[in-house]
Amino acid sequence: DQHATYFLTCTTVGWVDLFTRKECVDIILDSLAFCQKNKGLVINAYVIMSNHIHMIVYARENGPGLSSILRDFKRFTSNQLIKWITHSKKESRRDWMKVVMAYHAKFNKNNEKFQFWQQYNHPVVCTNAKFTWQKLDYIHLNPLKAGIVENPVDYLWSSARNYAEYDDCRVEVELIPPNIDIGYIFQ
Repeated sequence: DQHATYFLTCTTVGWVDLFTRKECVDIILDSLAFCQKNKGLVINAYVIMSNHIHMIVYARENGPGLSSILRDFKRFTSNQLIKWITHSKKESRRDWMKVVMAYHAKFNKNNEKFQFWQQYNHPVVCTNAKFTWQKLDYIHLNPLKAGIVENPVDYLWSSARNYAEYDDCRVEVELIPPNIDIGYIFQ
């Protein structure tokens, strides 16, 4: 179902830690905002970790389906991130990253030279409130469990700040109401 609500994960090839760089996180955040404004992407929750992104998302009925939005998001961000890697003087691991991305591209006929994202997004449909809230907690607790922060709202690249009603949130999030059946809301 291209318009159902999904928990999904986008992971860099070789689990390369690139989202430790603010410029790379900005590429992701700007692209998510573009997809929201122009493609009908709705984000219920997200976290950008060093080498992967978790999200709870769905596509509005009047736009393209979720797989098309994700395809375009991954294509655009991979092009932008590869360009940043190859041209930024800040990235000291450039040569190693290019080797990793070239290696993974050899196994995917859709890539000419480099592959940035793993192909599969591991989508799981959010069929009920319990599962969805479990995934929401998982998303928001990821930086805490990784030892990055002591409180989930202290992590800047997460919707935990949206749910805590902070004013400095970079991504617009449609909050999931507590104790409501998700399928009823989003179907």
